[in-house]
Amino acid sequence: MPRSVFPALLALLGAIMLAGCQPPAGRSDDAAPLQTVEFVEIERYLGRWFEIARYDHGFERGCAGVIADYALRDDGLIDVTNTCYQDGLDGEIETAEGRARVADEATNAQLEVSFFGPFWGDYWIIDLADDYSWAIVSEPQGRYLWILSRTPQMDEDTLANRLDWLEGQGFDTSMLIRVEQWDSAQDVRG
Repeated sequence: MPRSVFPALLALLGAIMLAGCQPPAGRSDDAAPLQTVEFVEIERYLGRWFEIARYDHGFERGCAGVIADYALRDDGLIDVTNTCYQDGLDGEIETAEGRARVADEATNAQLEVSFFGPFWGDYWIIDLADDYSWAIVSEPQGRYLWILSRTPQMDEDTLANRLDWLEGQGFDTSMLIRVEQWDSAQDVRG
């Protein structure tokens, strides 16, 4: 096999393997196309986010106390550090290091994230508090869904309101897993 063909075959194999790992869509087939927020100030979006709820997927299975930290890099990309406490807040700490890039500079609401190699996944900010205290992230088909908050505990009325909004967007909120989280940011271990 010519050497020039091997990288293309490897990339194709990787894409096929990833497609086989895709979770089922969590949005109804007749839902309107997913929209992002109008604009995100990236500098305000950076920092620490606590995962309040998520759709189930293999790369976070068993994770509690999930935290995502975003920091701007010198090259314009964003460092992404996800922290998981396996099987409970007293569990083993696992981290995943990745990077993100803005895919739509007109809104900054569509990003792409990569945790391994040349593979990038969509990260769409579909709902965001005016004060950047919470955010909802998905991707165009609605297979992934995260509700994030700047604090480990989100106001229950706000959460209920956002769940209603998600249902109006065609998401099946019964598929969401509530993430065990710390009582406060000061309680975070590690």
